[in-house]
Order: sequence, then structure tokens, then C-alpha cells
Amino acid sequence: MKDAISFILNNESVSLKDFGPTDTLLDYLRLRKRLTGTKEGCAEGDCGACTVLIGRLVDGSLRYETVNACIRFVGSLHGTHIVTIEHLAGKDGVLHPVQQAMVDFHGSQCGFCTPGFVMSLYGLWLTSDKPSRSDIEKALQGNLCRCTGYEPIIRAAESVTAAKPSTLFDPIERDRASIMSRLWAIPLNETIVVSSNGCRTIIPGNLTEFTAAYGAEPKATIVAGSTDVGLWVTKQMRALNPVIFINHLSELQSIAVEENGISIGAGVTYAQAFSVLAKHIPAFGRLIDRIGGQQVRNMGTIGGNVANGSPIGDTPPALISLGATLTLRSTSGTRSMPLETFFVDYGKQDRFAGEFVEKIFVPFQAQDSHFAVYKISKRRDEDISALCAAYHLQLGPNGTVDDIRIAFGGMAATPKRASRLEQALMGKVWNTDTIEAARDAIDEDFQPLTDWRATAEYRLLTAKNLLTRFFLETSGQGQELQRFALAEV
Repeated sequence: MKDAISFILNNESVSLKDFGPTDTLLDYLRLRKRLTGTKEGCAEGDCGACTVLIGRLVDGSLRYETVNACIRFVGSLHGTHIVTIEHLAGKDGVLHPVQQAMVDFHGSQCGFCTPGFVMSLYGLWLTSDKPSRSDIEKALQGNLCRCTGYEPIIRAAESVTAAKPSTLFDPIERDRASIMSRLWAIPLNETIVVSSNGCRTIIPGNLTEFTAAYGAEPKATIVAGSTDVGLWVTKQMRALNPVIFINHLSELQSIAVEENGISIGAGVTYAQAFSVLAKHIPAFGRLIDRIGGQQVRNMGTIGGNVANGSPIGDTPPALISLGATLTLRSTSGTRSMPLETFFVDYGKQDRFAGEFVEKIFVPFQAQDSHFAVYKISKRRDEDISALCAAYHLQLGPNGTVDDIRIAFGGMAATPKRASRLEQALMGKVWNTDTIEAARDAIDEDFQPLTDWRATAEYRLLTAKNLLTRFFLETSGQGQELQRFALAEV
């Protein structure tokens, strides 16, 4: 058992043992390493001013992703390469092409957010040869410019990605062989326990050791993506001890298309799941594009979104509507259940002490079935749902409802099926009269709260209107609505 983590910071190999389980990467960079180009804006993964790149060896190649340093914990850095804004320019002071493009196209105004924008564009520059404007906008979803200077930034991105210059200008391409060799030398299959000021950080070497560690420490906090747990620390000032980090466990990061459905490991991030889900369940792919910004999607996991049990988590309504099942693991073995039964009450799930979410299985639906999911939020991008509604419909040959599963988030203490509404629709002809007669059943299913995101009255009316929208889209009467599909709500 080791007592230190190892990683590369820019071009420096680091071995670190004096850190706490809730120390953030942002504080480490700014306070300990004096790399102050990375800024603190919101401290909740929302504004992108703290964006850095983190690289990891995946299937023998080096893969980089943008992340929010403000909610990324130091304990999750073992075996990675962290790249900050200071590393981009050449040793002689010559700017990286991405930086120079921001200068040439006047992409910086007050300058506070500029390092984060540069790092997001640099991540795109590394991973995409000829991104479209929509690709650029997607890459910048997680970066907020308070001076409203987006158009010059997009022009800078279009310019620099149109034709990449020599890789000699790029520190990662130039040093790729050295970076890979140093990362290969860091063992990832050994459990690490770091003790500091009476707190412990546990980094298990594999799934078996994680299972044993959590069985021995059932009150420990499990951290995968930290997109929610990070806010427990930065906003709620919660002290977490001990913390078990699992973001590096490859056994939890597989997503497989099987004969009857898709198996998603609990550690699969939104970004990793996107291509598979968008191909097989297009509406689900569009939903993922509405979850946070790219940095959040690179960090957050579907398993974490489920295990957290939040009533406003984006993925549970869609997964419940699709009939997903959940597999839990502990030292006693595994057990499976329909996902909808996992959520017991606010903050309470059907999970024994020492038991954790291992994977989620999403069954394929009949080809003639209909599925849609709608997210309602104040902002289109990077916002929490006021409510989220998911519908799965199977019609019989005579146009009657053979099967329907409807699930909502933001309407109750847990993600929940609309059972009374489903009963009002089952066996009925799928037509306007049926929908109009069934709408008020939602009042029997839910008594939502009023909060700063929406009033109870708004939530109920919107839920009813989304049912009507789903009917129009599935009956061929909503051609204009179909253009919006999901994301323009």
C-alpha cells in the first residue's frame, strides 16, 4: 500500500502525500504552485474560468479532456497529466496558436475568463481537426464571458482550427513520447491511502479493492466525477472524511452494446456515453448535450447521477421511462433491481451499507415505439432542471396504448413515475380526446414544491403541456414541434 499519488503537472513530475480529501485542484495550482493563470470565478463548475486539461492513458493512447479545477479534487489526479494555461506558450514567450488567435481576433475583453476560454479551445484544437461552428459552441458551453464577447472568440476558434500549424508549437505534441513514458511508469493497480491532518484519502487499485474498502468504510464518501460532491465542499463547506476516489477504475468505465440493450458502467462519464447513446437512443444523446458544459460532461458520471438520488437529476427520468435496471455491488455480491424502485425518499435509496452502484442496463425498445425526454430550465445550457419529463410509448395495431411509461424529475422528492397518468392512458386510443381527458391525472400523481427554479403551478401546467407535446410529436400533428426534438424547450 502506497501513501502518495503521482502525476505530471505541465512538465513536472509530482509525488504528493500532504493533501486532504477535499483539497481542490484549483487551490493546489494557485496557492501551492503559484500557477495563477487558472482563475476562480464561481467555485461550482459553472463559469469555466478555472478550466484546465487533464490527460490520461486510455487503451494505450493519451487522451485529454477539459475539466473544472474548482470542483476537481487532488485525490483524483493519480496517473494523470495536468495542463494549465502557463504551459501553452513557448519557452521564448511565443504564444501558442490558440492564444495568438485570441489576440488577433480580439477575443479578450476584461481578460478574467480568457485563460478558461483558451484552455477549452485548446482542448478542441487537440481533439478535432475541423470542428464546425456548432462543435465550437458546444466546446464553449461551460465557459461564461461576462463581457459578452463570444463572437470574436468563436472567430478565433474558427481561424485556428481551420489549418493546424506545426506541432512543434504545441507542448503536448512535442513532448508526447516523454509524457506517455512517465505516465506508464505510474502504477495504477496499487491501493493508495493518504493520511493528512487526521483525514484519509483512499484510492483503490481495482474494483475488488474498492469493494473491500467501501465495505470496511461504509460511511465514506465515494467520489467519481465530483460535479455534485465538489459543491458540497466549495458551497456547503462540508468536511468529508474518509473519501474514496474511483474515477480511475477501468472496471467501472465500460459501456457495451449487447444483444438486448446497453450496459453502462457506473464510472462512465456523460462524454464517454454520448456517442453510444446518441446512436441508439437519439433523444438521450440530445439530453446529454444539455447537462452542464463540456467540462462537467467530461467529469460527471451517469452512475453518480443515479446514486446521488437527486430529485432533479437529469438522467433518472429518461432511464426509468426506458425500463432501466440497476446492479449494486458489495462484499456480499451483487443484486439487481428496476431503477425506479431504487429511489425510496428524498436523500434515501434502496442501498445497504457498503453497497454501491456498479452498472446500469438500458434495454432496447421496439423499433415502432416512441421515446422522448424534455428538460425545462431557465437557461438552455449549463442549468439545472426545473422539471424533466420522459415518455416511452408503445401503440397497438389499432392505435391504442399498449404500454406507456412516464417519469418526471423535479416534481416529487425523488425521480418518479406518473402512475395515475399512465393508468388514464393505458388501453385508450391515442388521440386528442384521450390526452385531454388524461391531463388532470398529473394532479393526482404530483404535488410539486415552489422554489426559485419554478412555482408548483408552473411545474404542473408544464407537465401537462409536455404530455400534449409528446402526443403531437408522435401522432404526426406536430411537424413544427418535431424540429425542436428536445433541446429547444
